Amino acid sequence: MDQIQHKFIDVRGLKLHFAEIGTGPKVVVFLHGFPEIWYTWRHQMIAVANAGFRAIAPDYRGYGLSDPPPELEKAGFDDLLGDLLGILDVLGIAKVFLVGKDFGARPAYLFSILHPERVLGVLTIGVPFMPKRSTFHKHLPEGFYISRWREPGRAEADFGRFDTKTVLRKIYILFSRSEVPVAAENQQIMDLVDPSTPLPPWFTEEDLTAYGALYEKSGFPSALQIAYRSFGEDFSIADPIVKVPGLFIMGSKDYVLKFPGLEDYIKSGKVKEFVPNLEITFLPEGTHFVHEQSPDEVNQLLLSFLSKHV
Repeated sequence: MDQIQHKFIDVRGLKLHFAEIGTGPKVVVFLHGFPEIWYTWRHQMIAVANAGFRAIAPDYRGYGLSDPPPELEKAGFDDLLGDLLGILDVLGIAKVFLVGKDFGARPAYLFSILHPERVLGVLTIGVPFMPKRSTFHKHLPEGFYISRWREPGRAEADFGRFDTKTVLRKIYILFSRSEVPVAAENQQIMDLVDPSTPLPPWFTEEDLTAYGALYEKSGFPSALQIAYRSFGEDFSIADPIVKVPGLFIMGSKDYVLKFPGLEDYIKSGKVKEFVPNLEITFLPEGTHFVHEQSPDEVNQLLLSFLSKHV
């Protein structure tokens, strides 16, 4: 971990933070999900650097050490795409591999469609490419966590009852389960996790402290806006086909696999209509955070994919 460097870069009027390790022209950019931050990629960054790649993991605008967006209510995935392009341009990087986790899969895939000349391949974890707007929340109960967090003020009130580390602890425990997080009518999402529940064995108190320190600075406003309240953005891409090589890794015990229709979309091969050159790998014991839970397995898959398409 000590080898990972931390830098700031001015992009589109904001000072964005990114973590970096490794040197050279072969570059991998890691895009986190929620409740993650650059730190979620610590195992993968070191592995690809040891294999001769340069690893870069930014904190999105409004996350961790990066500046917040000037108009929070207008922030969206288009900003993440613009920031990613700006980062590559400022750093003088011509082509990259993109690795996205959870909602980080969306900017990874969209960037590869909009800027195919800049992308060598895309690897995503936990979320496949879905060109149409997500409608999962319409087919699940009112207490579905995404529906709750999309509602302005609802998550803020729920999270606000606890300190930052406790919120992150609860979400990590909740998302590590195999059940879709759904609260009862008079129950809050944070109350789905009993205070006595231990952290997953692969996630230490030191890890939680690292996450907590970063989110202590930024809070959760940008995370709620960009991850949950803006995913209805319609990019109106006429031909939403990912033409670069892809690898999709899914934990078989990831609760996301139980979203209505998702498992069939993946296993039937429907997803390959939009990502023709896609490999799909299921890890039997994998949960939502499979890259942190089973880093050796994920790193092996990642390095194999990189070496195949470099």
